[in-house]
Amino acid sequence: MASKFYITTPIYYANAKPHIGNTYTTVAADVLARYHRLLKDKTFFLTGTDEHGIKVETAAKKQGKDPQKFCDEKADCFKNAWDSLNISYDAFIRTSDPKHVKAVQKALDYLYKKGFIYKGAYEGLYCSGCEQYKTESDLIDGKCPDHQKKPEKMKEESYLFKLSAFEKELIKKIEKDEFKIEPKERKNEVLGFLKKGLQDISISRQKVKWGIPLPFDKNLTAYVWVDALLNYLTGIKWKGDSKKFPELWPADVHLMSKDILRIHATIWPALLMALDIPLPKKLFIHGYFTIDGQKMSKSIGNVIWPEELVNKFGVDASRYLLLSACPFGRDGDISWNKLIEKYNSDLANGIGNLTSRVLTMAEKKLSGKINVISKDKPKSLDKLLDNYDRLFNNLQFEEIIKGLMDICLELDRKIDQEEIYRMEKDEFSKNIYYFVETLRIWAWLAKPFMPGASDKILKQLGDSGKEFKKAIKWGGIKKGNKVKKEKLLFPRIT
Repeated sequence: MASKFYITTPIYYANAKPHIGNTYTTVAADVLARYHRLLKDKTFFLTGTDEHGIKVETAAKKQGKDPQKFCDEKADCFKNAWDSLNISYDAFIRTSDPKHVKAVQKALDYLYKKGFIYKGAYEGLYCSGCEQYKTESDLIDGKCPDHQKKPEKMKEESYLFKLSAFEKELIKKIEKDEFKIEPKERKNEVLGFLKKGLQDISISRQKVKWGIPLPFDKNLTAYVWVDALLNYLTGIKWKGDSKKFPELWPADVHLMSKDILRIHATIWPALLMALDIPLPKKLFIHGYFTIDGQKMSKSIGNVIWPEELVNKFGVDASRYLLLSACPFGRDGDISWNKLIEKYNSDLANGIGNLTSRVLTMAEKKLSGKINVISKDKPKSLDKLLDNYDRLFNNLQFEEIIKGLMDICLELDRKIDQEEIYRMEKDEFSKNIYYFVETLRIWAWLAKPFMPGASDKILKQLGDSGKEFKKAIKWGGIKKGNKVKKEKLLFPRIT
């Protein structure tokens, strides 16, 4: 039975163009969204840009630009990058949008009047790169591990949010998986942090002018993370002003990298509890990429940009290569050589060559016409079909991809071992269905990852499209169906 599915990426800082880390999260979210659309679930996929705060203000100033104009340009950079990767987001939220600003002010005013926000003073170590306060235990050699610089000591009059009031309830919800955090090691990390005790946090800034003015003190702006987190509510449609939260809420999955886990596992659920809004169902945290064993760095010059991936491999291959690089949720190491090797083995020599091989034989021996229906099918296909939904629900993308490649390997082995290409016409007719029908179902199963390539395979097989659950049942190609080979899907790269 179809249901609803609401997935989000973080909104990305509008201080620079998108990089491979942003791309990894966004492609993963898109794959999940496409899978749920295949199931006919009411699906909503939200992404966007985080446009306030000191990082954006400083970057705009360096270029001599008005912050809003600067953000307009950067938002277009992200949209163009996502369009180039065939990202099917339903909404692109920008935190400088007047509707978002108004909604944030309304939420903060509510919290202030309820007594969850109070005036005080805040002192601590502040990393402008993270736009977060740090404790000594967060630092390595006195520096922020993500930005490799010492945080500055800050003390100012401030409005504080009663984060500490939600500590016990939050621990209870995480322990019972009412608020899921996956993978398990990330859940344990958050619980370890929470059990050290939460402190109230500053939600206002004196010196940051590029931000949302507090509704109860227009001389101060809202802490950028409070502003940003509320996008998950402001970016989806509300049915009627009387509703306390949107129809699609709660989010089914918030996808993100591990550097922003604590914010999402503490401040965000506490804000929601204070607003009397249900918590998201799941946070899923993926790892980082290194390049040839080194952290990506502009100064080293080893950063891989999304446009470089697309220019080198094409849209569908870029999506495939990112999600097959490592188990989703763990760190992975990539390089141009590894990506080229994977492209050639899995795509050029794998599904690309297999599709061409099967259709060439069918055209040569049968003029492309399928005359005999067979019930025989690969064991690897049944295995993937049995586990497909479970693997998607657990975000085990690499296992789905492995299953797809196992099917290709089984078909290639059968062609070679049984020498299908040497068979006479009548014998060949009895055997070719096994291959064309498997390729047809393969293309449907690969659609969330490689929508363009899958559609090209289906077109060559004469599949005009059906409902997904019907399409992945054996017997879709009927007697008399014609197949026609077109150009190579994935030309080999050297």
